[in-house]
Amino acid sequence: MTTAMRYLAALLAALALPAGAADSQPAAAGSTAFCLFALPPDNATQRLINLGIVQYVDLRADEVRIYFGGGNLGSGHEARIPVRSRDEADAVLARLRTAAARCAQSTTGATP
Repeated sequence: MTTAMRYLAALLAALALPAGAADSQPAAAGSTAFCLFALPPDNATQRLINLGIVQYVDLRADEVRIYFGGGNLGSGHEARIPVRSRDEADAVLARLRTAAARCAQSTTGATP
């Protein structure tokens, strides 16, 4: 498991929000280096982000912001997921946690 994935898993586990609705595209088990999470389509373009490079997540009553792929001098990116309430933002975070946990599972039964 990469350091970024451990950090994300620890961050999401620390929030300990209840699991919400299942992902529309579940992540494959055993792939912490390439753990895809589908964002809502934007103008008929389906976009997926790699959870292995997420730096942090902002939850707001009107949107969830996922910051990822950052380097020096603000070279990172953000994905914005519009929501209607804080409860809906919590549900998005729960789906992120579920996807990250699924990716962290070993496909061989061995612990990572």
